[in-house]
Amino acid sequence: MTLKDHIIARITAEGPMRLDDYMSTCLLHPTLGYYTSQTPFGQQGDFVTAPDISQMFGELIGLALAQAWLDQGAPKPFTLAELGPGRGTLMADLLRATRQVPGFLDAAEIILIEASPALRDVQRETLSQHPVRWLDTAFDLPDQPLFLIANEFFDALPIRQFQRAGPNWRERSIGVEGAALTMGLSPAQSRPELNFRLKDTKDGDLVETCTLASTITAQIAKRIDAYSGAALIVDYGDWRSLGDTLQAVQGHKTTDPLAEPGRADLTAHVDFEALAMAATDCAYSRVTAQGVFLERLGITQRAQQLASALSGSALENHIAAHRRLTHPAEMGNLFKVMALFPKGGTPPPGLDP
Repeated sequence: MTLKDHIIARITAEGPMRLDDYMSTCLLHPTLGYYTSQTPFGQQGDFVTAPDISQMFGELIGLALAQAWLDQGAPKPFTLAELGPGRGTLMADLLRATRQVPGFLDAAEIILIEASPALRDVQRETLSQHPVRWLDTAFDLPDQPLFLIANEFFDALPIRQFQRAGPNWRERSIGVEGAALTMGLSPAQSRPELNFRLKDTKDGDLVETCTLASTITAQIAKRIDAYSGAALIVDYGDWRSLGDTLQAVQGHKTTDPLAEPGRADLTAHVDFEALAMAATDCAYSRVTAQGVFLERLGITQRAQQLASALSGSALENHIAAHRRLTHPAEMGNLFKVMALFPKGGTPPPGLDP
């Protein structure tokens, strides 16, 4: 049985499936889900993330977190955590770059939040030279200072979509038509949690919500408030959700999210305003374009340093990687960065309060 057959059988028996349920099933089904049955990352997978493009990304992220650690008095021990660490590339680059920061790695307890057993195996191999612990969720993080990175983590969390209908909202859900999955709308009803969106939307407009993203952010904020620390959130999206941003990627190309459940990656743009609203226990930085953030951290100087030892196609690829990470027409503007940090403190380097 394919995952599509499984989903059709469920819908036939139980009725339309909410979009967040559909996304969770597609990505995390124990045997047929995308993260348990496919190879997502890298040139051989379905998409490439910033750490795959260049070592500079993880290096600069690491040094920014290390500086935040120093600015807060170099607490020890502390948790150095990553949410959704992919193949472990970012963490490996981060750890290499921070070896020169006195005391940082000695004080760090490295924790990866990863739900996929298959990806844990890949991370274990990538980080074989380092003591690493894995946890299933961010709710299990230790009670101590927390310095955390979440790169392209929140975009994979399951969303719900609501279409405005006068003062009410109709939720989008998945149904069945013949042998195909189709998108439909529930009857209109009041959604008090969306009342604040009545001011900036009109009939037919679509907004997306992600309860899990807000819950995880609130948990991180509580830890930073209680024990100090900082979190860097890097993802594509913007300050406020508007419109349908659900997308499926397969073989580096976009495809129909309903066509082949479990065979394509499903993501949606991150609503940074919703994350900020959830971080009530700590402060948050201004949302900043990734290109601006990386330039403030010195990526061009680092790129020039690395380029001095390169030539030919290696140099061309390096220049292209720098452009891809920073140029407004590529990842530089689409991806945004926001930090969480203690109230009354200062954000990590590269970001404004």
